[in-house]
Amino acid sequence: MTSEAANCTTTRWLSIIGIGEDGIVGLSPVAQRLISSAELVVGGKRHFDLASELIHGRRLAWPSPIAGALPEIQKHRGQPVVVLASGDPFHYGVGTMLLEAVPAAETLCLPQPSAFSLAAARLGWSLQDVSVVSLHGRALEGIVRYLQPGARILVLAWDGETAAKLAHLLVARGMGQSKIVVLENMAGPRERVRPATASAFALNDVAALNSIALEVAASPEATVLPLAPGLDDDLFENDGQLTKREVRAVTLSALAPRQGELLWDIGLGAGSISIEWLLRHPSLRAIGFEERPERAARAARNAAALGTPDLQIVQARAPDGFANLPRPDTVFIGGGLSDPGVLDAAWSALKPGGRLVANTVSIESEARLIEGFQRHGGELLRLQASKAHRIGTVFAWRSATPVTQWRVRKS
Repeated sequence: MTSEAANCTTTRWLSIIGIGEDGIVGLSPVAQRLISSAELVVGGKRHFDLASELIHGRRLAWPSPIAGALPEIQKHRGQPVVVLASGDPFHYGVGTMLLEAVPAAETLCLPQPSAFSLAAARLGWSLQDVSVVSLHGRALEGIVRYLQPGARILVLAWDGETAAKLAHLLVARGMGQSKIVVLENMAGPRERVRPATASAFALNDVAALNSIALEVAASPEATVLPLAPGLDDDLFENDGQLTKREVRAVTLSALAPRQGELLWDIGLGAGSISIEWLLRHPSLRAIGFEERPERAARAARNAAALGTPDLQIVQARAPDGFANLPRPDTVFIGGGLSDPGVLDAAWSALKPGGRLVANTVSIESEARLIEGFQRHGGELLRLQASKAHRIGTVFAWRSATPVTQWRVRKS
C-alpha cells in the first residue's frame, strides 16, 4: 500500500467502501487492505458474505433504523473502521448519513460503479440524458413526475415486486406501450437482464436486488403532467375548494420557488398549490395545514396521484398547528384569513427574506390583506379570468369571482 493510502488509514479512520456483486474480485488492493485491517466492519449480511474472507475485525450488522449504528461507529474514532456499502455510497447510499456524524476529513470513500452506471452501461444509455430515481424505501408514486413521453428513466427498486407495480401504474396512466428492462444482480454471477412492455409485463421471480430501466411511450390519452405550472383543474379531486388553474399559475409565479425551500400552505384544501410547488424541483418541501379531515385525506390522494407523495399534511387549525415545525422560506395562505391571528402568526414564523403570498375572494379577508399591505408593503393584485361559454347557439363571457392577491417579501 502506498504511503498516501497508509496515511489515510490514520487520519481518515473511517473507510466507506463500495462493493459490487463481484465481491472482493472487484475491489482494489487498497480497499482489500483496509477491510483486512479494520477493527470494526459495518454492513449488511450480503456485504459480509461478499467480503467474508477479508474480514478479521468485529462485525456490526446494520440495525433498524440504520442510524442506530452511528454511536458505535463514533466510539471507534481514531481506530480503523470500515463501512461496506453497495456500489457508490454517495449516490442514494449511506455516505450522506455517515457524514452527519463524522467529518468528511476523517473519512475515505472508495466507491464502485453505482447501479445507475452499471444499468446505463448494459443498455448503452448516456447518463446525462437519463432521469435517475430511487424507489427504495420511497413511495412508488414518486416516479410520476418523471413520466414524460420519450423519457428514459433508471430506477432503484425497493424489492422484487417493484417492476410489476410500475408496469401497472404505467398502464393506468395510458403508457402501456412503455418498455421496461429489469436488471438483476448486476456485475455478479447471477446477473440477468430481461425486457418487457408495461401492458404485457409477466416477468416473475425477480430478484430483490434489481434496477429497472424505463422508456416511456405515452398514448394520446395518457395522463402526462406538463412541465409548466397551472395543471388542469380536472386533475385534482376537489369539493370546490380549489385554487383555479389561471390563478394558480400566477400564484406559483408569486411564490417563486427556489432550490431546497420549504413552503407552508395554510388552508390546504385540495392541495393544488403545494403539489405544484413540489413539482417544480425535487429538492422542494411543503407542509400543508388543513383542519377538515376529509379535505386532508383528499389532498393526500391528490399528492400521490400527481407524483408528490412527500407532501407533509398537518391536520390542525391554523395557527395551532404551527408549533414545533421548521420555519418556512415561503408561506401561502389560501384559507383561514378570517381567523384572528393567522396572518400575524404566519408572518412571525416566516424566515427573514422569505416570501408570503395570500389569496382571498371575500371582502372581510381582503381588508386584512389591505391592512398587511399598508404595514409591510409588497404588491396587491386583483386577478380575474373570464371564459367563453355556450349559451344556446352563441358564446358569451363568464367571469370568475375576482381574487385579491397580496405578495410581499419579509425584510
